[in-house]
Amino acid sequence: MNFLLEYKPVNGYTELVKRGESGLSLITFGILKLDSGKSFAENSGDDEVALIILSGKCDVRANESHYASIGERTNVFAGKAYGIYIPPDTDYVITAYEPIEIAICKTPGDHNLKSNPILVTPDQVVIRNVGQHNWNRKVHDIIDMRIKASKIVVGETFTPPGNWSSYPPHRHDFDNLPEESDQEELYFFKIEPQQGFGIQRIYTDDMSINEAYIINNNSVVAIPKGYHPVSAAPGYQVYYLWILAGEKRILRPKDDPNHKWIKACEPILAGL
Repeated sequence: MNFLLEYKPVNGYTELVKRGESGLSLITFGILKLDSGKSFAENSGDDEVALIILSGKCDVRANESHYASIGERTNVFAGKAYGIYIPPDTDYVITAYEPIEIAICKTPGDHNLKSNPILVTPDQVVIRNVGQHNWNRKVHDIIDMRIKASKIVVGETFTPPGNWSSYPPHRHDFDNLPEESDQEELYFFKIEPQQGFGIQRIYTDDMSINEAYIINNNSVVAIPKGYHPVSAAPGYQVYYLWILAGEKRILRPKDDPNHKWIKACEPILAGL
């Protein structure tokens, strides 16, 4: 199975992955691109939805909530994101103040949670400095455990040129708590400068899956299972939006036993 897709930017909403496709059973993902003054409206239905403003400024109405003039990035590399969590059965309307690009991430919701729409502003994004040496990267947690949600978790990772990310390689394939949780995942990539590239590997212990992909600006990778490290080519910063979803909203990744010694070295390197 091919887990790589390429997004070709066009105005309007482009659904790139639908649950039941690319090995994913919970995640639906698409990109909304609007010119200034244009609007997009839908009802979330049985889904919970995370809106991540990739670039541009917009107005969002979700039932009785109104978020005016949100979004301040010219591109994903220009700061922290605005995010909005939208619960099931919610009418929402997005109106562009200027050209915008928004990631629309969907997973099955739970009507019994009785959640409300929640705006996450850039100052509420949690930044983590993960890894050391040439596997150091910055992780931005946006829709995380602070949000009362059913399944969805969303964030962004920024990998410096020449570095590795999602490293040491980890998986989250089995409901074996507290050692490991079961979540599928999806990555959406941006490259700076745009002509650059990265590499995504996906593999399982038994090598029934063992794939490597060239990642370009606007690539999408579905990760139904397996270890999934990423590398950035020298000279090019690699960004990816990540969406996690599982029946249990608990994150317990498990490192590849062959490479987990690398994480054990991190405290030593941090002290140098």
